[in-house]
Amino acid sequence: MGWPPELGRVILKTVDSTNAEALRRIGQGDAWILTHAQTSGLGRRGKSWEMPKGNFAASLLMHSDAPQPALAQRSFVAALALHEVLAGLGVAEISLKWPNDVLVGGRKLAGILLASAPGALVVGVGVNLLAAPHPARLQADALAPVCLKELLHSPPDAEGFLTLLANAFLKYERQMRGLGFAPIRQAWLCHAARLGEVIHARLPARVISGTFETIDETGALVLATARGRQVLPAAEVFF
Repeated sequence: MGWPPELGRVILKTVDSTNAEALRRIGQGDAWILTHAQTSGLGRRGKSWEMPKGNFAASLLMHSDAPQPALAQRSFVAALALHEVLAGLGVAEISLKWPNDVLVGGRKLAGILLASAPGALVVGVGVNLLAAPHPARLQADALAPVCLKELLHSPPDAEGFLTLLANAFLKYERQMRGLGFAPIRQAWLCHAARLGEVIHARLPARVISGTFETIDETGALVLATARGRQVLPAAEVFF
């Protein structure tokens, strides 16, 4: 599988974060940016994202004038692309945790982080290829981590994984542009973690618990709670 000719490809030895680097490159064309070392990687809500040597950290810079809600739906595009790559490598028990994580056997393998600026979207992806953070360094309610090396005898290196991911993302991105979010939403729900089960959504001032019913046509989380149906555009989900 070759590199998509419509996308640039930047490989760095080290950088503060690939998302930050992508934002600095706005106006230079759509491209994937991969680094072999990241000094200030971030996850959701400003949490640090550890990157042991050999792991995967890359960001896609996309130029677009689409409205913000449509751009935010690219997290689901990225999740489906990761699912396809991992399944193609022979990984089983993959599930997608709303809004931005990829799990294997209930353990966290990958995370997605979006960033935006006028006229551009950055899709950051981190994958535990060769190592996972020590559980003692994680929050008490965090999911246990897993790395691809535990699951496969010979996982691809970061640059090989990038080629697979770039092609898979482009496939779903074309579907999104041609057919809208509906088929992306349906495909994502087919792999959703804890669908139909009670989950907990942490907001800035409270936690809402309820049965995970679906995601709506915008990608918002829909919970059935004791106080009725709750639609949450953003939250931190834990089990």
